[in-house]
Amino acid sequence: MGKARRNPLSECGKHIARLGAALLMGLSAPLAAAGSASVAPTPPMGWNSWDAYGLTVTEAQFKANAARLASIRAHGWSYAVIDEGWYMANPFGADLKARQYKLDTNGRLDPVIDRFPSSADGHGLRALAAWTHAQGLKFGIHIVRGIPKAAVEANMPIAGSHFHAADAADRAATCPWDDGNYGVADNEAGQAYYDSLARQYAEWGVDFLKVDCIADHPYRPTETRQIGRALAKVHRPIVLSLSPGPAGIEHAAEMAQSAQMWRIMDDLWDGWTFPNSAFPNGIRNAFDSLAKWNSYVRPGQWPDADMLPFGSLHPHPGWGDPRTSRLTPAETRTAFSLWAIARSPLILGGNLTEIDASTWALFKNDAVIALSQQDRVSHPLASLPPALADARVWISRRAAGPIDTIALFNLSEKPLQVDEAWAGLGLPGGMLAARDLWTGARLAPAARVRLTIAPHDVALLHIASTH
Repeated sequence: MGKARRNPLSECGKHIARLGAALLMGLSAPLAAAGSASVAPTPPMGWNSWDAYGLTVTEAQFKANAARLASIRAHGWSYAVIDEGWYMANPFGADLKARQYKLDTNGRLDPVIDRFPSSADGHGLRALAAWTHAQGLKFGIHIVRGIPKAAVEANMPIAGSHFHAADAADRAATCPWDDGNYGVADNEAGQAYYDSLARQYAEWGVDFLKVDCIADHPYRPTETRQIGRALAKVHRPIVLSLSPGPAGIEHAAEMAQSAQMWRIMDDLWDGWTFPNSAFPNGIRNAFDSLAKWNSYVRPGQWPDADMLPFGSLHPHPGWGDPRTSRLTPAETRTAFSLWAIARSPLILGGNLTEIDASTWALFKNDAVIALSQQDRVSHPLASLPPALADARVWISRRAAGPIDTIALFNLSEKPLQVDEAWAGLGLPGGMLAARDLWTGARLAPAARVRLTIAPHDVALLHIASTH
């Protein structure tokens, strides 16, 4: 999500050499919790409503975007996610009272019928989830961690337990940028509350749960563990995504015990850089963040660089005025390439019903998507030749195979002339041929790679040996 009222922390992003070396040496990183790999064996791919609709998305708008996503599900796109606000009668309200949260009798968020008319059957989002599944997709929702303040003030009963909301509330642990909830206490009542949410969401048919104000701003390890335990008790695989970022890398092991995704940067928006380097983040920031977290990438364990703000950011984006994404075609290719080769989750953020044809075509490039979805290992080069000081280079291979893909990114404001031996770019020496996975252009067999990369663009090359 993107909220200008946050007070984001800064990224370090200074560990490329150390983590690249660790991967090459085969040093172990924390493993995901048992079962996580089966819940999310590859980085989740899909769409989220925040970048185009903010708090305001309706059932009709969700269905229109989900139907568009379903048309490319053969390329791996599967999760359709409603972000924050589905329980707000007035999402344009300035504060909690004005937004008018809708709750059920057990203090749990309930969809607003005017915005989600299929919930009029009294079963929450179950009908909408069933419709989503019928499109061949998986269904996701967003919540902010905690228990609604109104539930606590009314001391509502917690479903399936003898506790009440006041027993579960940690009134001192509010979210600094969202005034809707108290924190959940690290006690039996708190666990019972999260258990009640997990049961409800499983009954609705939820496949993906994004929980906000928990990975950072502030980090809430107790609630992370409670939610992870609650989801483990239900007989439905549900991906747990922790937000916002930057998550602390020192917490990687414990986050992996509960979640399948966690944000490694604060919110990403549609720029190469922004004056404030912490919030919002531009595409340039992601290079350092993804490099820093590279050795923690595992099946079921996906450091998340945030949604991709491509195409139309209309009608009510979660940050800024309605607009067409300010990313250039080169920057869009670069972002998609980096997320794919680094194996960050691929979650689209624009309005899919208004996206232009050239951007839409990117989402159907199976060769690029395979870098994310195959069983692969990748990493950034720890050091580069002096002539590539303004570049970043990632290499990728199948888990049991040789290096077969290299991405050369030009981070500078001017064209980058590349004239380097393959061996200096992390590949075997000798005569190698290559094909650009975006343009289809071919490089004839040679001992060196010679090409020009436009500013903020990428050469994404599949390598073939002539031996």
